[in-house]
Amino acid sequence: PRAVAIFTLFFFMTQPVQAAETKPRLILQITVDQLRGDLPGRYADRLSEGGFRYLMEKGTWYIDAHYQHANTETAVGHATLATGADPSRHGIVANDWIDQETGAFVYNTEDDRHHIIGKAARAHEGVSPRNLAASTISDELVVHNGGRSRAFSVSVKDRGAILPGGHVGKAFWFSKSSGEFVTSTYYYEDYPPWVKQWNAAKPADAYRNQSWKLLNDRATYIHGQMDDRPYEADLKPLGRTFPHPLGGDTKYFYLFLTLTPVGDALTLDFAKALMENEQLGRNSTGAPDYLQISFSSTDYIGHLFGPSSLETEDNILRLDRILADLFQFVDEKVGLNQTLIVLSGDHGAPEAPEYMASLGLSTGRFAFDWFKTEGPLTAALQKKFGRDDLIAGHSHPYLYLNLDAIASAGLDVADVERFVADELMKIPGIVYAQTRSDLLAGRITESPVQNQIRRSFHPTRSGNIHMVPEQYWFLHSTEEAEKMGIGSIAAIHGSPWAYDTYVPIFFAGSGVPAQIIGRRVAPTDIAATLAAYLGIKPPSGSVGSVLTEILP
Repeated sequence: PRAVAIFTLFFFMTQPVQAAETKPRLILQITVDQLRGDLPGRYADRLSEGGFRYLMEKGTWYIDAHYQHANTETAVGHATLATGADPSRHGIVANDWIDQETGAFVYNTEDDRHHIIGKAARAHEGVSPRNLAASTISDELVVHNGGRSRAFSVSVKDRGAILPGGHVGKAFWFSKSSGEFVTSTYYYEDYPPWVKQWNAAKPADAYRNQSWKLLNDRATYIHGQMDDRPYEADLKPLGRTFPHPLGGDTKYFYLFLTLTPVGDALTLDFAKALMENEQLGRNSTGAPDYLQISFSSTDYIGHLFGPSSLETEDNILRLDRILADLFQFVDEKVGLNQTLIVLSGDHGAPEAPEYMASLGLSTGRFAFDWFKTEGPLTAALQKKFGRDDLIAGHSHPYLYLNLDAIASAGLDVADVERFVADELMKIPGIVYAQTRSDLLAGRITESPVQNQIRRSFHPTRSGNIHMVPEQYWFLHSTEEAEKMGIGSIAAIHGSPWAYDTYVPIFFAGSGVPAQIIGRRVAPTDIAATLAAYLGIKPPSGSVGSVLTEILP
């Protein structure tokens, strides 16, 4: 019948154009934590042939990619890259949030049902991907191929491995207390033999009493004379200047390693062992495998020293070598022509406020004593409502209200939220505050910042007021850093400003053409594009568009 013929023609016309013989054997998704979009090209004159330059010259480079949500933090970005969803859909609204029923802080991958293998079960120390409320591209790949595809994820950070690893993959991350790569009982009952062998060799210990030295002559660096600024972190024994001693005797030794390019070197070494022992990309069934690697050192170094620092510049040059090493290894084991590579960042980064102030911008650091018991905000609430217990806590970017206290006082939550939001915008450094009640009622405009906040909003996890800092203002508490003796740190991300949303997107390998694309795209487009390329359905919360330049 004619209707059937038309339907059949329409069906085949709307399917992804993907010949079976062109499908890759390995999907390699790389996330560089805090890789602002300008950083790879900023040092292009000194990049190697096989690292970033391979992506720039042999692949497709999207030079205007921006996240569309407001809270640009690590867990949020990794979840968005994996799911193609906004935080409002995948549920990872922040690195931490407050459970409004219990009042307890919740870590993004927290799950007391699954402790770290080899450690005793303790409250708030178990982890799994179960807080992730959407499927990932790797989940969909495994489901599509009936379990014949395999998915793995590796990072120094647990959230950098667990969230991209999805619900059906296997995730490993670096323990800053033992110097080993670990996982939880969500994934295994015991470590695979090859993981035990890697950990037993203790490769991290080879860096004891070594130093992070400049890769090249200081005169060749753009920031060669910017090596000792008072706002940089001064964590002993690393210090603020090159060479940075790594130490070896303190209980924080393994943590110190992750604050330098050594963290990425260890991640690469473990990822190679994983690829070799799990035979990734050499699946006997012919189904493609998936590997996500998140390199974390750029983020730690950016926080400690700022993105415009000698440390960040040297780190990008070293990361370039890490990528070249990885791509060569993949070429030898699988073949770059059989591998589809995608690289992006989980968020961008601001400059240190003091650096921007020295250039004439009005910046500063937010005073967190506003939220304290005797602070100005509490005093304003006491004066307005006769209560000084209406604030439950703060977890960036949210202020949470004490709903029990509001109810006992017979107050309307929306009225309290609106008053607090107005008071917050009187504080130096806060440019905007959006209430939960207005979001739920749809009382927002189509302004860019309100749309970004809406994309970040989750009805049971987001706080009562979303705070937005002025540009380049530092809007995080540094209490934990101060407890470790770091003092202040140079810069912090997490805003909806363009410097925090800006990341590069690269595709390369497996038939991807060499081109530079200048139109505005979003990291949510990556999962949709991978799904179309592979001929599988997109993740459950996907909101992205297919980047058609990548399709064969």
